[in-house]
Amino acid sequence: MSHSMTVKDIIHTFEQWSPKHLAYDWDNVGLQVGSMNKPVNKVMVALDVLENVVDEAVEKKVDLIIAHHPLLFVKLKQINLDSPKGRIVKKLIQHDITVYAAHTNLDVAKGGVNDVMAEKIGLKQTKPLIPHTEDELVKLVVFVPNDHVEQLRNAISEAGAGHIGNYSHCTYQVSGEGTFMPEKGTSPFIGEHDKLEKVEEKRIETIVPKSRLSKVLQAMKNVHPYEEVAYDLYPLVNEGETLGVGRVGLLEQPMKLGELNEFVKLQYDVPAVRFTGDPEKQIKKVALLGGSGEDYIHQAKRSGADVYITGDMTFHMAQDADAMGLALIDPGHYVEKVICPTIAEYLEVNCNQHHDLTILLSESHTEPFTFG
Repeated sequence: MSHSMTVKDIIHTFEQWSPKHLAYDWDNVGLQVGSMNKPVNKVMVALDVLENVVDEAVEKKVDLIIAHHPLLFVKLKQINLDSPKGRIVKKLIQHDITVYAAHTNLDVAKGGVNDVMAEKIGLKQTKPLIPHTEDELVKLVVFVPNDHVEQLRNAISEAGAGHIGNYSHCTYQVSGEGTFMPEKGTSPFIGEHDKLEKVEEKRIETIVPKSRLSKVLQAMKNVHPYEEVAYDLYPLVNEGETLGVGRVGLLEQPMKLGELNEFVKLQYDVPAVRFTGDPEKQIKKVALLGGSGEDYIHQAKRSGADVYITGDMTFHMAQDADAMGLALIDPGHYVEKVICPTIAEYLEVNCNQHHDLTILLSESHTEPFTFG
C-alpha cells in the first residue's frame, strides 16, 4: 500500500482546477480548520459544514472535508464553545478533521458550479454572466530529444497547454543541437561523465494559461527523459480567456417557461421552484447563477436572456425583474449541491492514481427549508 497523501497534496491537486486567486476578495476560501500536513485516507465532499455534517464525518472516520460554503465566513471574534459555530470548531479539532472550502473560486472555475448547472439543463455557447478576471497567458519553451517529442507534446497538451480558441495541441517546433556535460554525481539519460554530449533536440513552444501552469510543468517533468529539464517561461500580453461567475447560453430547443420550470426541478433535483413570468413565454436564452444572484438581474436582462435562474430572490427584486420583462426561476440556494459529485469525481481521477484514498459524498441534509 502506498503512503498517505497529506491535505496539502490533495489541495495542491484540487487548486489546479479551482485556484484560490479566482475567488472574490470578500470571500474566505482555503483552509478553515485543521492542518495542511495531516495525512489523509478519507475525504468527504459536502456543500456546507453544519453540525450534522461534522457528526457524519466523525462517524465515518473522515480526515478531510472539502466544502463549497466556507465554515468561517464572518470573522470570529471569540471561539465560544457553547455557540453553534464554536461547537462545530471544537468537534472538528477534537476529532482531528481538517476543513477546506472552495467557494467563489469554484463558481468562476471552468467546470465549476455554474458550468455544471448550465450543463445539466443543456445550455450551449455559454459565457460568463459577470466577467471577473482574465486567465493570464505564459509561453512555455522546452527542449527535448527528438524521440520524446510526441510523448511530451501530448502530455503538456492534455494538462492544458496549447489551447487556442477551439484548437488543441497547438505547438511550434524547431530542430537544433543541444550540448551538455554530465558531471560527477549525475545519472544522465544520455552521455558519460565529464564528456561533452551533442544531442539532436527540438525546441517546442506553446501557450499556457497561468491557472494550468503548475499542472503543465508537472506533466512535462513526468515524461521528459532528462534529469534536469531545460525550459523557459515568458509572460505574454495576449488576452487570455475571460472567466467570471454565472453563465449565459442557449437551450438546445426553445421551450415554454412552464416546461423549463419542470425541467429545472428534474435536472437540479429540487422539490419546487418559485418563478415569475408567463408560463407560456418561449424561452431560448438563459442566464443562471448558482447561489444568491439577485444583485445581477440587470446584467441578466442586458445579456438578452429570456429567463434568469438563481436562488434567494427577494420580493422587491422579483418585482423589478418582472417589470423589466425578465422571467425568473428560483430553485433555492441548495441547488449548488450539484457540484459535490463533480468535486468527488475530480478527486477520484486526479488523486487516486497512486494512492488509496476513499472519497465520500456527504449524505447529511443541509437544506434549511421544507417545502409544504
